[in-house]
Amino acid sequence: MPDVSVLIPCYNAAATLEETLTSLAAQTLADFEIVAVDDGSQDATLALLHAWEQREPRLKVVVQPHGGIVQALNAGLAICQAPYVARLDSDDLAYPERLALQAAFLDDHPETCLVSCRVEGFPAGEVREGFRVYLEWLNGLLSDTDIRREIFVESPLPHPSVMFRRQWVLNVGGYQDHGWAEDYDLWLRLYLEGGHFAKLEPTLVAWREHLTRLTRQDGRYSLENFLRAKAHYLMLGPLAGRDALIIWGAGMMGRRLAKQLQRLHAPLAAFVDIDPRKIGRTRRGFPILAPGELMDWWRRYQNPVLLAAVGARGARCLIRERLNDLGLVEGHDWWSSA
Repeated sequence: MPDVSVLIPCYNAAATLEETLTSLAAQTLADFEIVAVDDGSQDATLALLHAWEQREPRLKVVVQPHGGIVQALNAGLAICQAPYVARLDSDDLAYPERLALQAAFLDDHPETCLVSCRVEGFPAGEVREGFRVYLEWLNGLLSDTDIRREIFVESPLPHPSVMFRRQWVLNVGGYQDHGWAEDYDLWLRLYLEGGHFAKLEPTLVAWREHLTRLTRQDGRYSLENFLRAKAHYLMLGPLAGRDALIIWGAGMMGRRLAKQLQRLHAPLAAFVDIDPRKIGRTRRGFPILAPGELMDWWRRYQNPVLLAAVGARGARCLIRERLNDLGLVEGHDWWSSA
C-alpha cells in the first residue's frame, strides 16, 4: 500500500496534463500512486496518459464515459489504495515537497481529517483582481479555527491543494452532486461531522487561472448555487433548533441568502443594517433594525442566531468587533456567511 494516492480527474486536458504529471514525478516523497481518471476525453488526454503509464509505474489510468467531475472523483476514489488522498487537477502543479509535507502533517496530527496548503495563481498575466483577492483571503486562513470561522463565507480550501484521510471522506458519503460545487459540499459535510482542518504555510501548489476553468463555466459554481449550498448546511448545522434568525445585512447578499433560507423554512425574524435609508423599512416582509436595536430583539427569543451576510471588504471585521462588544460568541451565537 502506498503512503499517498494522488487523484486527478482528466477531461480534455491534453494541453496541460504533461506539466501536471511532470510536477508529480519530481516529488520528494517516493511512495505514492497516481490515479488519473479519464472522463471520456475527446482530445489526446487518454493517449498521453497511456504514454506516461509506460514509463511511470506509479500511474494508474481509469477510463470511463463522460459523466462529469463528481462521477470521475468517486471512480478514482474507489481505486485509491492509500490512507491519504491528495487532490490535484489536470492543469495545476504540485511543488516538489507538497506530498511529503502534507503526509507528514497528517501522520503527526491524527485529529486532522484534511490538510491544505497555500497556493499561488499562475500564469501571472492571467490572474485577475477578483482571483487575486480570493487567493489572499484563502492563504490567510491557516488554522482549524480560521477555516471553520470562515467556512460559510466562501470555500476556504482550494480543492487541488488538499490531502485528506480517505476513510473520513468515505464516512461522510464521498463526493456528492447536489447542483452546487462538489468540493465545497464536501468541506461542509466534514465540518458538520466535526472534522478538523489545517493549512500549511508554504506555497505548495500552483493553481492555473484561465477563462475555461470549470469554476468559470459550470453553473454549479455560480453565486446562487453557493448560496443554496450555504443555506442547506446552515439549516443542518448552525440554524438547527433555533427559534429566530436575524441577518445582519439587508443588501444584496443578505437578501439573496434570506431567500434561500426562507425556502428551507428558516425562522427569519429581522434584518440589521447600518444604512439609515434602510433602517425602519422591511426586507422580505421583516423589519430592518439599527444595530442598537439588536439586543432588544435578541432577548425576545429563547435560542436565536445571527448571520452576518455583508459582502463589502472589511465589513466582517467591523461586525465582529460590534458583536463581540455585545457579548455574542462567534461560532455559537453567530456566523459569518458572506
